[in-house]
Amino acid sequence: MNKLDTVIKALKKLGLDESVKAETWRKSIRLTGSVDQWEQKVKAGYAAARKGFKGVINDISVKGLKEEVIHTSSINDSRLDGLYFDVLIVGGGIIGCAAARELSRYNVSIALLEKEEDLAMQTSSRNDGMIHPGFASHKGTKKAHYNILGNRLYTQWSEELGFELKRPGSLILFSNKWEKLAAPLCTLRAKKNGVDGNYRYISRKQVFEMEPNVTDEQHGGFFLPSAGIISPYKASIAMAENAIENGAELFLNTYVSSFDMDENRIHAVNTNRGTVRCGALINCAGNFADTVAGFADDRFFTLHGRKGTECILDSNTGVLQKTILSMPNLFLRDRRTKGGGAVPCIEGNILLGPTAEEQPWKEDFSTDRATFKLLLNRLDLNKKLTNASVITYFSGIRPASWEEDFIIEPSETIRNLVHAAAIQSPGVASAPAIAIDVAKMAVDILSEEKKIDLRSDFNPRRNASYHRITTIEERADAVKKNPEYGNIICRCETISEQEIRDVLNGPIPVTSLDAIKRRIRAGAGRCHGGFCTPKVMEIISDHLSVSMLEITKKGGHSTVLVGETKDNKGGFLE
Repeated sequence: MNKLDTVIKALKKLGLDESVKAETWRKSIRLTGSVDQWEQKVKAGYAAARKGFKGVINDISVKGLKEEVIHTSSINDSRLDGLYFDVLIVGGGIIGCAAARELSRYNVSIALLEKEEDLAMQTSSRNDGMIHPGFASHKGTKKAHYNILGNRLYTQWSEELGFELKRPGSLILFSNKWEKLAAPLCTLRAKKNGVDGNYRYISRKQVFEMEPNVTDEQHGGFFLPSAGIISPYKASIAMAENAIENGAELFLNTYVSSFDMDENRIHAVNTNRGTVRCGALINCAGNFADTVAGFADDRFFTLHGRKGTECILDSNTGVLQKTILSMPNLFLRDRRTKGGGAVPCIEGNILLGPTAEEQPWKEDFSTDRATFKLLLNRLDLNKKLTNASVITYFSGIRPASWEEDFIIEPSETIRNLVHAAAIQSPGVASAPAIAIDVAKMAVDILSEEKKIDLRSDFNPRRNASYHRITTIEERADAVKKNPEYGNIICRCETISEQEIRDVLNGPIPVTSLDAIKRRIRAGAGRCHGGFCTPKVMEIISDHLSVSMLEITKKGGHSTVLVGETKDNKGGFLE
């Protein structure tokens, strides 16, 4: 039986052989037709996967499912018209930012295009920031390969770029005495994958010694010390800032609408800010990487959203737990998620989650009561955590391919296109390693036309113009130099006026409340900016010389104020 017949047989087994058609497209398998429910489309996509094709193009329509309206910037100008860059990077998440930083080692011109008003606003800021040890991914996959290499690189990258990295380790708890029998298999898997550190089985007693507040339901566990945590958006911003310091250019509020092709090459890129030419293009467009590939007639895969909802606990919970805790079902077959757990964060909070739900939408960040209640069950991992510790919850969308692996490769049909697509978990952990490879792929493309050298003046260290003050001693020294470091604006996180102004003077334009929050956490505390928001807006208004009516929470149409209530003489407006 050939590959196509195998897929057709799998669809027939699902009862979809009448409504769904399978055919080959180049080296991939393409599904078309119509089904009644989204879940049927999901089952069909996975039925066609791992049958020996390069990718799965799932173009099945779902009856009654409305087409999603994608957010794009309202800005339309000619800022990019007529410009040329050796490399265009589409997408300003952690992969695009890391790629820009790595490319800036070479004597090439670089432009990073991001459709949002700031970097890392979608998948790269809506995750738990865990640097996975490389245990969960299957050996031989790109996920496993890049996870291990990326995990190692973070030690150097965090030191050079000045973002915080901690390695609390990951503790996989066994929920019953029978799961302890899997400990030798865990050891074998970690060894085969090349996981670093003294990974090992630890007894129930040793677990309590390591984590005194852990659930009484545990029966020992498997400890992976190389697991780390970062702030994924702070890391992304640090990477981009270093790239900019080394000559890369950043264009926010810039979305790609189409390509002009010339003999299997991308000749020009059409955006809302004009048409720009390039020597090579790296597709780091996250949930929209399949759309970008389609602009070049190279859509050999499609992506679907995997929503993960996560719950943030108060910053005072960090002292209650040292390691990353999880209690997955080790014997669950065909797992598409690592199950989530309780993850300590860099800033001191504990994060619960994520969940995993296949969905058709790529920008639906809504949350719901049922999922929130499901997350609260993970409080049981730590006996000291309670409902009262919860301060907020949020969701993110991971771009999943039906083959469930990263797509990291130069295009087989388009001569100057590189794909860094389907980067779901462990994408954050893998980012530095992915960046090195895709940068080299782009350089190889450019080298066909001209000589590309490493720059002798590349500076791997970020010279940040701002940082968050965390100690009383540092605060006292700063106040001596500038009293505004003592004017505390955000009381929950102890952020001063001058720290906010330092962010506004940074190398990347900052215009929204959330952009400030992502960099130094003003507004990230228990009150959610209830006290500091007006003051932060006043500082932004003063610095940018714009009306407070123009200031947004997160860009676009998310303005905070709707109008003036008083005239400049103190009287109320009619």
